[in-house]
Amino acid sequence: MSYKVFANGNTLPASDINNNLMQQVIAVFASSSARDAAITSPVNGQFAYLTGTSLLTKYNGSIWEVAIVTPAKVIDQSSSRSIVAGDANTFVYATAAITITVDDALAIGETINFIQNSTGVITFAAGSGVTLNSKDAALLTGGQFAGASITKKATNSYYLVGDLA
Repeated sequence: MSYKVFANGNTLPASDINNNLMQQVIAVFASSSARDAAITSPVNGQFAYLTGTSLLTKYNGSIWEVAIVTPAKVIDQSSSRSIVAGDANTFVYATAAITITVDDALAIGETINFIQNSTGVITFAAGSGVTLNSKDAALLTGGQFAGASITKKATNSYYLVGDLA
């Protein structure tokens, strides 16, 4: 597909609209839910920008994924709290015993990594309506320097994996 510059007086056939407009535009949505409701049959290579998370997403033929991966940020955390959308793709270093409540705040496929950086255990709790799946239903980190990750699988469904007790 070539790039085309339109001028006044040009005819505008459907093929030009499809090739030079529809396939070269990035749709903007407030969230992944709004995108998924509006684009029910995405096509491979289609892009959408999500204003709520400031993410450019791309459909890879089977799922929407983050189009531009930015370096992970690091958060030193010494108090209990709930996850938020801005925590996606971060490393959280727990500097004390804390509880992390997993609310349905991430987009499907997004992950948050945790490291128990002190002797205080990280306790994971499912937020309202959230299912938190882990091996043997373990919800505590296994000791100092233990790591754990949460990843969103589907709406209200998360995996918790790592050195858990």
